[in-house]
Amino acid sequence: MPKDDFNRRVEKVRQFNRFYTERIRVLDDSFLGSPFSLAEARVLYEIASRGRTTATDINRTLELDKGYLSRLLRGLRKQRLVASGPSKKDARVNVLRLTEKGRAAFADLNARSHSDIGAMLGVLPSTGQRRLVSDMRDIERLLKAPPSGNGAQIIRPHVPGDLGWIVHRHGALYWEERRWDPRFEALVARVVADFAEGQDRKREGCWIAEVEGEPVGSVMLTRSHEDDKAAKLRLLLVEPRARGHGIGHRLMEEALGFARRARYRKVTLWTVAGLDEAQRLYERAGFKKVHEEPLEAFGHKLISETWELEL
Repeated sequence: MPKDDFNRRVEKVRQFNRFYTERIRVLDDSFLGSPFSLAEARVLYEIASRGRTTATDINRTLELDKGYLSRLLRGLRKQRLVASGPSKKDARVNVLRLTEKGRAAFADLNARSHSDIGAMLGVLPSTGQRRLVSDMRDIERLLKAPPSGNGAQIIRPHVPGDLGWIVHRHGALYWEERRWDPRFEALVARVVADFAEGQDRKREGCWIAEVEGEPVGSVMLTRSHEDDKAAKLRLLLVEPRARGHGIGHRLMEEALGFARRARYRKVTLWTVAGLDEAQRLYERAGFKKVHEEPLEAFGHKLISETWELEL
């Protein structure tokens, strides 16, 4: 990834952080006009949501300095909001819980927060609200635990919505990694549209790879209009975060197994020089390069390649 592109992304994230912290008034002396700081409010939330917990468990979640957390808890106990005592299971463990006063304080904080966020969402139309929540869910998922590719893997036939994902991810990923301009996305869209409108289910298919319920790859097999005994392997893609875990190989095997069952004689594919990871997959599957020629496309001078596999 070019360093200038990475630095621009860093600045975009910092810009968003500044905007959002101002928007939800995190920088105010008190949280939501309450007598509590943001850190105190979050500690109250952790205790309320768990019922009974320990300082160790809270620290494991919030990753606060132990001394700072100790001072926060001491202050909350002094205000008679939090009580502590030995665990019934292990007297060496100190258990935290909210007092009646603490539960009332948390209920007030919870109501204020709900009202505040409701006011922020309320100015948006329903479509905007759904988009905002969906994007927030994506941010949380990506930052919390990006799929590594070694979780639960599924290769499945495509369902409605997947074809749009294929076009979007090809366009976005090839721009990010190769700077291929929108003409490439247009080409992918045409391939997908032709497949969607005229799929021969006995001889053509499209498969999606999922990791932990999220799409991370695709491949398509279509019949060749020039040779009824030949199929085309198309739109093989694996998300960067899922590479290196055999997903591309599994997608290839799914498509080629289908091609054999459909009694094709050979499978061809088109690619360009320089896509080394994909080409290693083709070679391991038995494909051989049969033709190459210069090509100007998608804003670049490329080398077009045709590969074939005899079945």
